[in-house]
Amino acid sequence: MTVTFVVRFPVDDAVLNDLHGRAFGSSGPVVPWRARLERHALTWVGAFAASRLIGFVQVGWDGGSHAFLLDTAVDPAFQGNGIGAALVKAAVDEARAAGCTWAHVDFEPRLEDFYLRRCGFRPTAAGLIALDAENVRG
Repeated sequence: MTVTFVVRFPVDDAVLNDLHGRAFGSSGPVVPWRARLERHALTWVGAFAASRLIGFVQVGWDGGSHAFLLDTAVDPAFQGNGIGAALVKAAVDEARAAGCTWAHVDFEPRLEDFYLRRCGFRPTAAGLIALDAENVRG
């Protein structure tokens, strides 16, 4: 299988929404990915097998030295082949080329091995606060 990584590929909202749903086990209304990325992202990277989108990561930033990896997703049928790590590497390389000196990522404990050992991030202290009532614990 040949996988091609494409920076700032033309986003089809429905296709990216479907990938996101498969990767995260959820579905919902189609997200306006293209408009969101064009407005807010430093860049994004897609992984393609033939013409099929099988992986994705976006890079947000603060307009200066800090980049943030978001929405890293690989189709479950293609996981375990190094595609996620290659996506993260491509995203970090793009952030570095844009002049960023730090790349941040938040992740669930089950992804610690992936981000810390496979992708080279180091653990740091961080904080999080839920801003919507749905995620606030009583």
